[in-house]
Amino acid sequence: MGRKPARMYTRVSGHAFVRKEYMKGVPGSKIAIFDMGNPGGEFHATLFLVAKEACQIRHNALEAARIFANRYLVKGVGRKNFYLKIRVYPHHVLRENKLATGAGADRISSGMRQAFGRPIGTAARVKRGQKMLSVGIDEQNLEYAKEALERASYKLPTPCKIVRDK
Repeated sequence: MGRKPARMYTRVSGHAFVRKEYMKGVPGSKIAIFDMGNPGGEFHATLFLVAKEACQIRHNALEAARIFANRYLVKGVGRKNFYLKIRVYPHHVLRENKLATGAGADRISSGMRQAFGRPIGTAARVKRGQKMLSVGIDEQNLEYAKEALERASYKLPTPCKIVRDK
């Protein structure tokens, strides 16, 4: 059985399940690296990707946004001319109650009785107005950073806006 659509997990409901030491079989996060570019560089402008609505963002969506933005910035301005940082971490464990289907499933499956579910992935819980990604860059490359953050927002399940700091 394949993964369910991400829209099933974007709504924030209930309390977060974050204690992985009590759960068995929690898959690891797909986010490879949180800081890209030149972390020690002096950049004059900082742009943030800010969430307009509260939501849950799955770890594979965050990784897709990171790859999208990083690749665009490396091609446009070079690896040493920006600093990209992911500011949220997928702590919340997503669970799914898999039901048996097919002939005789009514004798095997217990339905919704004690339906806690098995861990299938992790997600970051994002509040309205929270900064999700940030890019430090020089003034002459500001348009590249805006375009990179806009492209990264296409991979995320919430409407986003780009805010400048400094």
